Amino acid sequence: MIEPMSGPQIHIIGASGRSGAALARVLGSRIVPVVRNAAKWAALGFDVKPREADLTNPPSMTEALRHATHVVSCAHARHTALVIAAAPASARLVLLGSTRKFTRWPDEHGNGVLAGEAALLSSGRAGVMLHPTMIYGAQGEDNVRRLAALIRWLPILPLPNGGQSLVQPIHQSDVTRAILAALEHDWTGPHSMIVAGPEALSYRGFMGAVAKASGIAPPRVVAVPAGPLLALAPLTRVIPGLPNIAAAEIRRLLEDKAFDIGPMRAVLGVTPISLAEGLALTFGSNHAI
Repeated sequence: MIEPMSGPQIHIIGASGRSGAALARVLGSRIVPVVRNAAKWAALGFDVKPREADLTNPPSMTEALRHATHVVSCAHARHTALVIAAAPASARLVLLGSTRKFTRWPDEHGNGVLAGEAALLSSGRAGVMLHPTMIYGAQGEDNVRRLAALIRWLPILPLPNGGQSLVQPIHQSDVTRAILAALEHDWTGPHSMIVAGPEALSYRGFMGAVAKASGIAPPRVVAVPAGPLLALAPLTRVIPGLPNIAAAEIRRLLEDKAFDIGPMRAVLGVTPISLAEGLALTFGSNHAI
């Protein structure tokens, strides 16, 4: 459970998304939600009236951020330059990026994060871009639930490299705590920081932990070449009951995603919860996230 904060109002771009909504639940009446779709925001049950704006309409963003002192952007990092241009020059900025920027298979998502990070670092503005690893545990998030469904459907899991590549997922509550700490930190100029779970483990081990937490028998993992899995990936879109798996997801299973979180601990003062605890929250009772 994250304790509510007191202090200045926080403008949240993308407040109706998963990370934005998780942050809004903690900040309560302190938020100024900036959303593209007011109906989607209303459906989340918040009492605060949003400011409607679209990142493709710069004047609307400038108006929505007028007089803002603290701005959090949970929109895709590719919009960073637009956020910087719309926010008051004195505003403290906290933006969400992604460790996808490190992928060996560049894609639109990762390239957008790199462009957004470059925009912040060259801006001279006070703030930080936080780069989370895979986020799990948010309301409406389907990363680990998709995995649980896959394990339940397949008695044998074919994984490239036998699932030995490393992952370091982070619970949504820790992403929220990192954002809150970043808002409190007195940044001098622009910064970039990775936020991740406490330790890396093999993807095979991660799958086993997900199975245990969701009450499923541990999967039997079989090492297979990536090629056949890439060829079969399109079938997941048409087979009933099987979660959709993209070819890009299979390729990323071949690369290690393990990161140093020393700066997260030292600068933000955030020590992430264990995977076992995070999965218990995800599959257990309805804890606040």
